[in-house]
Amino acid sequence: MVAVSGRRYRLLVYISGHGYGHVAQIAPVLNQLAQDYPDIELIVCSAVSEAFLRSRIHAGFAYRQRSADFGMLMKSALEVDTAASIGAYLDFHADWDARVEREQAWIASQEADAVLSNVAYLPLAAASKLGLPALATCSLNWADILRHYADDTALYDVQRQIREAYACARSFLRLEPSMSMPWLNCHEVGPVADIVEDKRDLILQRLGLDTADQHKLVLVGMGGINTEIDPASFPALPGVHWLLPQAWMQGLRRADLHALESLQEHFSILLASSDLVLTKPGYGTFVEAACHGIPVLYVPRDGWPEQDCLVSWLETHGQCLEVNAGQLWSGDFAAEVLNMLATPKPPRVRPRGNQEAAHWISGQLGLE
Repeated sequence: MVAVSGRRYRLLVYISGHGYGHVAQIAPVLNQLAQDYPDIELIVCSAVSEAFLRSRIHAGFAYRQRSADFGMLMKSALEVDTAASIGAYLDFHADWDARVEREQAWIASQEADAVLSNVAYLPLAAASKLGLPALATCSLNWADILRHYADDTALYDVQRQIREAYACARSFLRLEPSMSMPWLNCHEVGPVADIVEDKRDLILQRLGLDTADQHKLVLVGMGGINTEIDPASFPALPGVHWLLPQAWMQGLRRADLHALESLQEHFSILLASSDLVLTKPGYGTFVEAACHGIPVLYVPRDGWPEQDCLVSWLETHGQCLEVNAGQLWSGDFAAEVLNMLATPKPPRVRPRGNQEAAHWISGQLGLE
């Protein structure tokens, strides 16, 4: 490990708070990096709560509650608020040079030796002005996402500044599966995910269900973005139990509906212990499902440009089936649930990107 001025190498890691998928992408890489280089010092800055970050990042780190991006403003996990997003970007870039200078000063105050971002562009521009190595990693970038929803001449300067900021990175670590980003200097690695323990029997016991019976667990989640779904219309199927966010229950009492918070396990363990996942297209849940051999029912988002590559990848490497939004609200998706539960589980995908990404980052930063 390279020491800097008699201390450990300090890596400042920015993690977007736009849903939990960004944490799911970078946590396995940080876990591998810390395992390979145990003396590295991590500072994680994010709008995501410290408790959630520590549930996914097993290496030691200092936490800084700080947001450097907002991605797109959302009406729900399935719908972008385009007008609000345009306004937010115009406001964010109204004093762009001063904003970069403020971020530059803050990074300097952390005495960081390098910056790794998933996937805010502001810290890349700021780190570059400090002469620090800066790396980006993600399955998407905000320039292409914004342009998809708002290819507006009013955003010309915003887009230019975003692209110039991303260009400040030494390279962009593009994770499989991901959007095509030919304008970026990309280095590609395989899928990333942490493999977790299957606690199915323990979960069944906590639900008061006999582990000897043929119960089926269906986990439902929308990736950490606030979304109101009424499960009252979800199909009641023999032996099928739904694991849902407590907020959706709203006093609803059905023997087949269970609040996932009551199980006291984080989402990845619940996923690994389930028979089926109902979700939206998102990197974290899709790749974790494939790496644990769990089939997926997905509800499409409103044209989110990353979703096609995710769905195509999961169709090839795992098992998935679409349920449209109308079916979700009406509960008319019993046939799809039974179809997926009756199909043999797909083989597990190996998350080879964990080690590939950690090795690439260490090489870029000159760690020994």
